[in-house]
Amino acid sequence: MIARDVEAGTVTYQDPETNDEITTPVTGGQVKCQWKADWAMRWVALGVAYEMAGKDLIDSVHLSSRITKALGGRPPEGFNYELFLDENGEKISKSKGNGLTIEEWLTYATPESLSLFMFQKPKTAKRLYFDVIPKNVDEYLTFSSKFPDQEPKDQLTNPAWHIHSGNVPTGQLPISFNLLLNLVSASNASEPEVLWGFIKRYAPEATPQTHPKLEKLVGYAINYFHDFVKPTKSFRAPDEKERAAIEDLANRFEQADETLDAQGLQQIVFDVGKTHEFDPLRAWFSALYEVLLGQSQGPRFGSFVELYGVKETVALIRDKLQSA
Repeated sequence: MIARDVEAGTVTYQDPETNDEITTPVTGGQVKCQWKADWAMRWVALGVAYEMAGKDLIDSVHLSSRITKALGGRPPEGFNYELFLDENGEKISKSKGNGLTIEEWLTYATPESLSLFMFQKPKTAKRLYFDVIPKNVDEYLTFSSKFPDQEPKDQLTNPAWHIHSGNVPTGQLPISFNLLLNLVSASNASEPEVLWGFIKRYAPEATPQTHPKLEKLVGYAINYFHDFVKPTKSFRAPDEKERAAIEDLANRFEQADETLDAQGLQQIVFDVGKTHEFDPLRAWFSALYEVLLGQSQGPRFGSFVELYGVKETVALIRDKLQSA
C-alpha cells in the first residue's frame, strides 16, 4: 500500500505483477486487513463479547486487544485452549495433512461425540486421530443415559447438559458403539440389515424406526470398521495352551444353557481361563481377541457372545482354529 485518503475512505496500492497503481475504497468488502488487525476490527464492528483461540495465538490475542482499545472498543473475554496433536503427539498441521477434519469425524461418528471431545479438558493437549472416535461415542452415550437420574447439581457437571444446552435427549441404546464395531468385525458385515439381524435377537424391541439413533450408529460402525479396523486386522495362530483352552470354550458353549445371559456367558469364559491356568487372566482374553477377532483388545466377551449368538460364536471359533 503506497497511499491512503482518509476523507475519501480509499487506499492506493501497487499491483505486484503489473506495477499499476490501484485505488479502492476500504468499505464494501473491497479490502482485507492483515488478519490481526482484521480480527480486532471484527470485534469492534460486530460487538464480539467472547472469543476462543488456541494456545499458539495468545500473542495475537494481546495485540488484537490493544488495537481494539485504540479503536475505542472493548476486547472480548477470552479463553485459550491447548493444541490438538496427531497420534504420534505431534502438532496437527494442514501442510502435513496429519489432522482429522470435522467432516471426517462425522463420517464415522455422531456430532455429539465430537462435541464431547471438544468439551473435555480444553486446557490439556489432546490427540485427535481416528482411534479416539469410538471411545468418545460411548462416553457420550454413558453421560446422556445417566443424566435423567442425576440430581440437578450433578446434571450441571454432566457434559451432556452443556452439549445440549440443558435439553438432553432421553432414551438409552441397548448396545454400545464398541460392541457394534466388534459385531461388524466378527460378521464382516457391509449392510445394515445384517447387523439388525443380530441386534433384534439381542434386543427384540429394537428396530430402525423405534431406535433411529441406533440406526445411525449402525451406519457409522460399518463405515469405521471397513475404513480403519479391517485394514489393520492381524489374526494369529494360538499356541498349544491357547488352542486347548479355546477348544474347551467352544465345547462348553455348545453344552451351555440356551437361556444364559451375558453375565452367565462371561462366567464360562472366566472359568475356562482359570481351568487352563492363564496368569494373568488378562492374557486369556488377549488370546481370544487376537485369535478370533484379529485385534489386541475387545468388548466384554460375554456381551459379545450374547449379541453375536452362542452358535455363531462356536462356528467362529471352529473356523479360526481350523484355518490357524
